[in-house]
Amino acid sequence: MAPTKKSKAAKSSESISARLALVVKSGKYTLGYKSALKQMRSGKGEHNPPLFSRGLEPKLVLIAGNCPPLRKSELEYYAMLSKTTVHHFSGTNVALGTAAGKLFRVGVMTVSDQGDSDLLNFAEGNAA
Repeated sequence: MAPTKKSKAAKSSESISARLALVVKSGKYTLGYKSALKQMRSGKGEHNPPLFSRGLEPKLVLIAGNCPPLRKSELEYYAMLSKTTVHHFSGTNVALGTAAGKLFRVGVMTVSDQGDSDLLNFAEGNAA
């Protein structure tokens, strides 16, 4: 059998999945749309007190490929306001859940602390 070549998107997805596993193991993250919005709205500026104080501002938002368009645009809007990097995960919400090591679907994942991983550098490199 001849070895099959993997597409660039498949390699990127595998690479992100490996980095996500490391973030889940050693970093801080949240799963879900509501918690992502709450974290992005909790600005630590002088004039606006935090609405949802966990003390962690998200540095990266991962959005599943099959996230509804209205929800996706709302997340992108809040991410732009909070100066958070957005990465559109190429797989579905099932693949994002599996990459996070969970047995359920995950539409949105926010990363506050990457731990031992270099996910933030990788996501910013792919976004550019």
